[in-house]
Amino acid sequence: MVVLVIIGLASAAVVLAIPDPRGQVTQEAERFAARALAVRDDAILQGRAMSIRIDTTGSAVERRIRGRWEPAGDRAMRPVAWIAGTGIVAPNGRITFDSTGTVADPMTIELARGGQVARVEIPGDGAARVVR
Repeated sequence: MVVLVIIGLASAAVVLAIPDPRGQVTQEAERFAARALAVRDDAILQGRAMSIRIDTTGSAVERRIRGRWEPAGDRAMRPVAWIAGTGIVAPNGRITFDSTGTVADPMTIELARGGQVARVEIPGDGAARVVR
């Protein structure tokens, strides 16, 4: 009986020590902010408008080509889904960076998961940052 109690306590300690595989919502917000900065830099380098389309499932990068939005073909700019359990509080829509990297409509995106909340601000200068 004592052995079973010791094994139970040891296994409980191991389970509590294992971090959540989904990570913290702040880490996801930082990944999104880094992605937004990469899209901003790409818009400047290519000299064309680029955008990040956001919805409840994730985000996708698009380029403005011949007057229409088309998915970015680069592997690094492929659509990315939010980690399971993440909710988003933001207007569904698009953050558009012009060829100078500025944003006409600044936006704040709020990510929530497991009682944690993180905000990503994208002001007019396009410099995305996580606000705690």
